[in-house]
Amino acid sequence: MLEAVRSNKRIAQIILAILIVPFAFFGMDSYFKDAPGGNEVATVAGSSIGVTEFEEALRDQQDRLRAAAGGQIDRAVLESEQLRRSVLDNLINRRVLAIYAAENRFTVTPQELQASIAAVSAFQEDGRFSLQRYETMLRAQGMSPAMFESRLAQDVRIQQLSLAVGDAGFVPAAAVRRFLAAQLEERTVSELRLSGAQLAADLSLSDEEIGAYYTANAARFQRPARVQAQYVVFDREAVEKQVAVSDEQVRAFYEGNPDRFGVAEEREARHILLPLAADAGQAEVDRVMAEANALVAQLRADPSSFAAVAKAKSQDSGTAARGGDLGFFGRGMLTGAFEDAAFSQQKDAIGEPVRSDFGVHIIQVTAIKAASKQEFSAVKDEIAGELRTQAAGRLFAEQAEQFANMVYEQADSLEPVARELGLELRSTDWIARADGRVGEYSNERLLNALFSDDAIKSARNTEAVEVASNVLVSARVKAFEPAVQLPLDEVRAQIVAELRREAGAARASEQGSAMLAALTKGETVAASFGGQRELLRSAPGLPAAAMQAVFSASVATLPAYVGLSEGQGDYLIYRIDAVERPQIADDDARLKGVSEQYGQLLAERDFAAFIADLRQRYEVEVKLAPVQAQQ
Repeated sequence: MLEAVRSNKRIAQIILAILIVPFAFFGMDSYFKDAPGGNEVATVAGSSIGVTEFEEALRDQQDRLRAAAGGQIDRAVLESEQLRRSVLDNLINRRVLAIYAAENRFTVTPQELQASIAAVSAFQEDGRFSLQRYETMLRAQGMSPAMFESRLAQDVRIQQLSLAVGDAGFVPAAAVRRFLAAQLEERTVSELRLSGAQLAADLSLSDEEIGAYYTANAARFQRPARVQAQYVVFDREAVEKQVAVSDEQVRAFYEGNPDRFGVAEEREARHILLPLAADAGQAEVDRVMAEANALVAQLRADPSSFAAVAKAKSQDSGTAARGGDLGFFGRGMLTGAFEDAAFSQQKDAIGEPVRSDFGVHIIQVTAIKAASKQEFSAVKDEIAGELRTQAAGRLFAEQAEQFANMVYEQADSLEPVARELGLELRSTDWIARADGRVGEYSNERLLNALFSDDAIKSARNTEAVEVASNVLVSARVKAFEPAVQLPLDEVRAQIVAELRREAGAARASEQGSAMLAALTKGETVAASFGGQRELLRSAPGLPAAAMQAVFSASVATLPAYVGLSEGQGDYLIYRIDAVERPQIADDDARLKGVSEQYGQLLAERDFAAFIADLRQRYEVEVKLAPVQAQQ
């Protein structure tokens, strides 16, 4: 039916996710085209995942991470090998799923695709699909409708697979009940803390002990090599300031693209659907058409009753409750026979019955939006911005190459490139290689170049390094200090604190273990527990290690005791005074929620196992070199 896919919210969410971020993947055909030899990061069943595809997916993921972090994200994370590997894994997973879907002939009908697109809220205005908005948003992504629909169809095929695998999971009722009971179990505890810092407060350390620790850990007490640098930043923003667009250029673009700024005719309609299989026999066809003709006659006699009749008679579950209302739609959005009829009818007229792949439709057109053209004044700024962006893109590409060439060819100074391209010469304070920043940029590749022999000994410019999307930086060393061993006097306080921490932790652990053993035997100890507190497994009130210790402790006999060392050097003992286990009724509403969560976990596990099996079946070969973080 027209609403079959529209009602699947999970598919709609996937479509939205694809729309909001730049597209990372290609259509179905590109999944099976081999890249040139040597230009691949992996192969799956002999089909290649190329460097270009990988780098585009990586850039898209980096952009998503930047957006999620509001632009405040460490560049080292964006350039990390972990991120690059995860992107490649995702590409491989999608490829094996695409191959499996093709082999098993998973299909998405045009009607399903149309309904899915029409249901996307990002393509709607006032709750109804807008062809103009659809085309505008695709243009903003640099895509045609055909490209988008090809990629969308591939995502829906993969979604069909994931749903098929996930829905096959079975959740035992007994397991759900045990899980819920465990989550709701409450334990009443008291805490006894042995402070390592207090136990080591009276520790006396000799000069010999401090000196021995200093010698044994000499590498820890070095100041790393550091540099002061000069650098220049070349970015898209600087280029856009150079670009001007005239009114004549804007007007020429407007006049030269009449289709883009025209609004095609749209129609609003409602329908009644009587189901009829495509392969139905003539007797069934005659019966359904007779029923449809009778309804047409009834509605022509009283057109105002259409909504009520649709609610009572229509078998389209998605629109029947709305009186058959389909909202506004343009050409190309609905099945051919239905669309042809809707665009040939007069407003408010009841058309003749129309047969489609879904059945027999009775249509009433309720509103018509005539084709029109947007006023120049309404789109002038949009066109100017687009032309400016296009011009800046071209100029950026040209000047980026010039920037890279100049910092390499005139490697003894950054002044020529700054003067030629109107860039600002900037300087840093002392920076170290580890966790260093060149201005606002923390980029491992740039730092590696800055600390290379070529930059330090030969005082040459670094290469132009892309530190962010459309941002290039080149730097040169102004001053260099090699790593030096810090004098003992300078780090004495740090060593004393470390030795006391270690000694305190050892004393706390020793005394705490002895106390725990005594308490477990029923003996008393010379220390007191704090006040009681109630803990739920599902609502952690203590650090993870402490929660694990408390809820894994045997409570056959109460009070029960459990102890553990804390990371800061303290030792903790918990006394478990009471345990309350809930009584769960068979009709407890929480069982359903837990069952759904448990089912999701099982589905994720099963889908991961399915992916792993496909990766073995289709002979995945990963070529690591292109995936390594840039050096």
